[in-house]
Amino acid sequence: MHYGNDEDEQGHGMHGSGRGGPGFGRGSGMGPGWYDGGRRGRGMWGGGGRGPGGGRGRRGDVRAAILALLAERPMHGYEMLQELAERTQDLWRPSPGSLYPALQLLEDQGLVRSVEGDGRRRYELTDDGRADQVARQGQPAPWEVMVAGADQGTMALRSALRQVAVAVVQVAEAGSPDQKARAGQLLADVRRQVYLLLAESPDPEG
Repeated sequence: MHYGNDEDEQGHGMHGSGRGGPGFGRGSGMGPGWYDGGRRGRGMWGGGGRGPGGGRGRRGDVRAAILALLAERPMHGYEMLQELAERTQDLWRPSPGSLYPALQLLEDQGLVRSVEGDGRRRYELTDDGRADQVARQGQPAPWEVMVAGADQGTMALRSALRQVAVAVVQVAEAGSPDQKARAGQLLADVRRQVYLLLAESPDPEG
């Protein structure tokens, strides 16, 4: 039974440029997860960590998500984890401990098979797996269901924070010492202003 100890699934791309947007490189020491304290696997306010209001991270249908992702193209395990996190803005980041047993079950059921190539183990749909996805055409993908059911105000904040994160990493990599100092001051000011919002009295009309 294979539970994903391939090189790519152990951390390839954690601090590379990847899809986290421009500037998430090795030179800055600030990978895509820097803004959550490096707590990979939790993500921003979700994926197993505690989010605003103290709630637990949301959970989705891992089995259905695997089949839907592999209907697009073959992937290795870590790539699937990345895709689900990105498509839900880190609202859902399954752990390897939930992904790989689900993959093994799908292999046992004959819906998925693993193939070795270039030192990587990738997964792809079998004919039965593709037939299963054809039967599900027209249904929303699991990640779409999760995002649609999320608080849209929270999702907007996630999106804004991601955009700020990209800009900050670009300054960290290419900015002058003065620009970096000014960016740090701007972030400190924003942090204070955000906390002041929490100190405001709720609007009785809201």
